[in-house]
Amino acid sequence: MKLTGLFATKPIDDYETEAVSEHLVRALGAPALVCFGIGAVIGTGIFVLTGIAAAQHAGPAIVLAFIIAGVGSMFAGLCYSEFSTMVPVAGSAYAYSYATLGEFIAWFVGWNLVLEYMMACSVVSVGWSRYFVQFLHDIGANIVPASLASAPLQATGMGLQLERTGAFLNVPAVFIVGLTTALCYWGIKESAFVNNIIVAVKVSIVVAVIVFGAFYINPAHWHPFIPANTGTYGSFGWSGVLQAAAIIFFAYIGFDAVSTVAQEAKDPARGMPIGLLGSLSICAVLYVLMSGVLTGLVPYSRLNDAAPVVAALQAHPQLSWLRLWVELGALLGLTSVIITLIIPQARIWLTMSRDGLLPRVFGSVHPRFHTPHVSTVITGVAAATFGGLLPIGLLGELVSIGTLIAFIVVCIGVLVLRYTRPQLKRPFRVPWIWFTAPMGVAFCGLMAYSLPNETWWRLGVWSVIGFAIYFLYGYRNSRLRALETTSDRSQRVAQRG
Repeated sequence: MKLTGLFATKPIDDYETEAVSEHLVRALGAPALVCFGIGAVIGTGIFVLTGIAAAQHAGPAIVLAFIIAGVGSMFAGLCYSEFSTMVPVAGSAYAYSYATLGEFIAWFVGWNLVLEYMMACSVVSVGWSRYFVQFLHDIGANIVPASLASAPLQATGMGLQLERTGAFLNVPAVFIVGLTTALCYWGIKESAFVNNIIVAVKVSIVVAVIVFGAFYINPAHWHPFIPANTGTYGSFGWSGVLQAAAIIFFAYIGFDAVSTVAQEAKDPARGMPIGLLGSLSICAVLYVLMSGVLTGLVPYSRLNDAAPVVAALQAHPQLSWLRLWVELGALLGLTSVIITLIIPQARIWLTMSRDGLLPRVFGSVHPRFHTPHVSTVITGVAAATFGGLLPIGLLGELVSIGTLIAFIVVCIGVLVLRYTRPQLKRPFRVPWIWFTAPMGVAFCGLMAYSLPNETWWRLGVWSVIGFAIYFLYGYRNSRLRALETTSDRSQRVAQRG
């Protein structure tokens, strides 16, 4: 099939060649992949976003919001599973888009994945900083002044203008990103080992809060289950439930991080579906149970806190013993999330570099550690810079919409490839593809539509920057375009001959 300009697709055969590359080490079995997914998902959603979304948007119906977001993620997860077993490389939604919808769409998706991973890493680092300072306060070690634990800049207007706050730098945020970047630089096996330990600890703490907190639930706090709309779209009522689902979708984005380590899975055909769907299912259950317990412990209005779990426990002296454990679990949980955000971003950049859309340096692999070390360092430095200088609100605004767009493209792409290349080997096949893929698009599209208008406006600005980079560098240096040009030149020579 002839390649056609901006929408030229990368042959699946090329990905199959890359999949057997020995540059990256196949060290992750199915249990490690499940833990990797849980490590990416269980963190900010439970420890930060649950309370804020309940207090400001959905009330006790935050449970429904998590179910809606979880169902949308499950449809997308099924589509990811088919792609990740068929194209077991490190590029995730970017690579899948390149194989089905063309280079220009692939660049757009890859550029949005920068929002999903690198910006999300910065968001989580700021949340980690808050919990770290609170933990030090609770043990009587107030050694970090406010000027060194908050952003020196804040957004004004539409979020593109910045003004100083008087702080110097969010040092804890910079520190945790630096520490996790060093670990990711060291090796995937070592990173996975540390992540597995952290996942075991934080899941145990989450389960403890659910089990012990259930004894102190007051069902009266669940009434009305869906508070009446305040007159503003997205503030309670069903519009509030939908907007809460769009906002807390941030909580689920980590499961697709599993797809970015497909090239480091021991048996992608078996391990990738287990890792993707297993981690997503476990986390969805924990999110629903935790949100139900929190809104049952205290009135939802009291959860409008950056540490909602701690706020709920404080209302019950009998559960005070859990407070320090929750703070420790939050620190460990957010640490593992940062690990599982740095790793995917580095590997997406590696794949884009090998396609010629980014400079070659992004594709360098360390000869000893077998990690994309340059991309890892660049990711860490950028994430630490954003996390140290910018407020959490500005950082988090584009994360969900970038992810939703990637999920929509994957759902469309797997359907397109079923039609255009039905003969391809698919170790995992999406069941009821003509229902599953459109439902994934519908759920994710509905959540994207529910996001505030300002978010779409900022996405437009981000996209313009990305398109400028693509046309100034990526379009000119694309390996696929070079092959297309060489092929056309050969055909012209043959015709003249």
